[in-house]
Amino acid sequence: MIYKKLWRALAAFAMIHAAGTARAAEITVACGSVGTDIEVCRKLMADWTAKTGNKVRIFLTPNSSTDQLALYRQQFGARSGEVDVLMVDVVWPGIIKEHLLDLTPYAKGVQAQHFPAIIANDTVGGKLLALPWFTDAGLLFYRQDLLDKYHEKVPATWAELSATAQRIQDAERRAGNRDLVGFVFQGKAYEGLTCNALEWIAANGGGTVVEPDGRISINNPKAAQALDMAARWPGTIAPKNVTSFAEEEARSVFQGGNAVFMRNWSYAWDLAQKDGSKIRGKVGMTALPKGEGGRNASTLGGWQLAVSKYSAHPAEAADLVLFLTSKEMQRKRALLAGSLPTWPALYSDPQMLKAAPWLARFSGVFEGATARPSTVTGAKYNAVSSAVWNATQATLSGRTKGADAVRGLEKELTKVRRGAAW
Repeated sequence: MIYKKLWRALAAFAMIHAAGTARAAEITVACGSVGTDIEVCRKLMADWTAKTGNKVRIFLTPNSSTDQLALYRQQFGARSGEVDVLMVDVVWPGIIKEHLLDLTPYAKGVQAQHFPAIIANDTVGGKLLALPWFTDAGLLFYRQDLLDKYHEKVPATWAELSATAQRIQDAERRAGNRDLVGFVFQGKAYEGLTCNALEWIAANGGGTVVEPDGRISINNPKAAQALDMAARWPGTIAPKNVTSFAEEEARSVFQGGNAVFMRNWSYAWDLAQKDGSKIRGKVGMTALPKGEGGRNASTLGGWQLAVSKYSAHPAEAADLVLFLTSKEMQRKRALLAGSLPTWPALYSDPQMLKAAPWLARFSGVFEGATARPSTVTGAKYNAVSSAVWNATQATLSGRTKGADAVRGLEKELTKVRRGAAW
């Protein structure tokens, strides 16, 4: 009898162990490569691995979001399941909708706890193709110590920013600080430049390039003036090679103590305050300046997590997405990296406000951010954005004037649309 009981116990243990081994899977995740993305990813993945027993492998991606999308499209074209979970830009769900798993059956209604506007963005044709991981908007970073030194205030308009940047840059250079520039931003020909251009144009009252009703609105004097304004910056208050800057190049100059102002996303704040940062304790952050149109305009950013339709482990991959986008993990990510959660409840969370009291001050910026025209242009958005950044960089480089750029851009977008509707 004793031997029979022992045998049954051993058999049960073996079955449980075998079942656990069979459930274990290795999930490959592409979770960004800007700033502390990979470091934070590893910490969060370790929690999921400890909880489920599954393994996670991190897939390294290019820094540029444009290059990332191109890479994913290559993999999707080959129906490759090399990446199970991928981080997708807020404008991508409509572009790559055919290759993403519908997360609706896995989410079980939890999507109702996120910002509704982002969930609406991630839902295409009734399918929940991604869950929001963190949101964002373009912000202005400034050197408070230099503003104090020269008795200047934080600029409220782009014109004030240009004048203040020029004055401080000139004074510092006369004092021997030859490397200081007034302003850095994302001037490289990629998605980031489209975000910058949209902010200049919308703040100036020039519209959003393509309006929500599908109308192409870019060819107007206020949009042209906005591009001409930005074209005066390279070589004056910005370095000439700002036309090759993405987020990290701009942050490198600013965090190295060599710029008065920087346009970037919120992730730069925590990095500026870290030990070893040359500008720790010297930096402020605020909404982007107003244009002649009299309003602030910040492009809506943020990233989602999605599951490739070609994943060999869709259930485990979906479970990982739900884990990483949960309220608890978004709080942890925010405290680790300073990212902005997509759960409204976290904006009044005492632990969050203690670590980042500025959250409450910026809630209006994030709620009222200017969306890129990705919903209305759908699968053609990438071509639309490419036309915008090429026209903008032609102006920044001095190859054309604002009026000619917006006129040419209107013609290009009309070709992309190919008819009355997108």
